[in-house]
Amino acid sequence: MIIQIKGINKYYINGENKLHALKDINLGIKKGEFVAIMGSSGSGKSTMMNILGCLDKEFEGEYILDGISVGEVKEDNLCKIRNSKIGFVFQSFNLLPKLTTQENVELPLVYAGVHKDEREKRALEVLKKVGLEKRVKHKPNELSGGQRQRVAIARALINNPAIILADEPTGNLDSVSEDEIMKLFQELNEQGKTIVVVSHEPEIAKYCKRIVTFKDGKIISDGETR
Repeated sequence: MIIQIKGINKYYINGENKLHALKDINLGIKKGEFVAIMGSSGSGKSTMMNILGCLDKEFEGEYILDGISVGEVKEDNLCKIRNSKIGFVFQSFNLLPKLTTQENVELPLVYAGVHKDEREKRALEVLKKVGLEKRVKHKPNELSGGQRQRVAIARALINNPAIILADEPTGNLDSVSEDEIMKLFQELNEQGKTIVVVSHEPEIAKYCKRIVTFKDGKIISDGETR
């Protein structure tokens, strides 16, 4: 298991009100799986994503990520775990507009203090993997939405993370680009990458191997796709 969620409860306090956002969640994801976490707004899937991404450790229960119990990790070490274990892909791409494709992809390695020559070599490798080796000097405004998401995926891959965690990765894309991005995720999964996609779009399900559906803070279904 690369992800183990054991009896997790999550509460939000709003004045005198206490919202039970996640209710006794148990979930295991094995290395090499391609999982979609689905659900409508308010279902708990976004709260679950924040916990999976080590963006929120204020919960009851236990989260073990690649052998590490996240709740026991000190705050200053949590950032290091995020950077080394998780590759994030967001709906809004989160690319820096003044940087080139290559420079955007290299950013996690800059923060990690990796030498310039090594950064360039690894960035070119992952850009080739996502089919953008001819766009390395382009800036985000010179790329299509689908190409920008490919840059974001390359950036997520640069540290060779344990999992790729994608939050509504096709939310800003047209149907053609959506198909291209999800097929890219399929290719990466076939190469051995563990991928977790969080989405409310039912079309996403057909690309994944397993669907976990949330409703009212609970998992109501969990099964492999045909």
